[in-house]
Amino acid sequence: MSNEELEKEIVNIKERNKKVELDKKWETSLTRKICICILTYIVVVIYSYIVRNYDNILLSSLVPVIGFTLSTLSLRYIRKIWEKNIRDRN
Repeated sequence: MSNEELEKEIVNIKERNKKVELDKKWETSLTRKICICILTYIVVVIYSYIVRNYDNILLSSLVPVIGFTLSTLSLRYIRKIWEKNIRDRN
């Protein structure tokens, strides 16, 4: 390998490490945890209101699935804001 190739490889590794570190910070962030709790709570309240007249275990079992799915879909936007704030601090 030439010196240029080694330097490119090192730069690639450093960039990948930055992404991995940011992912780790996000996964353990208080912001993420609070957002998941709030979004799941909102979904449970709305869903419970909609199905309050039904006594069906299959319908009730959808609550965690819907909450998790919506939180993961909407957290993408919250993460972008969070990442911008993290980068601005550094």
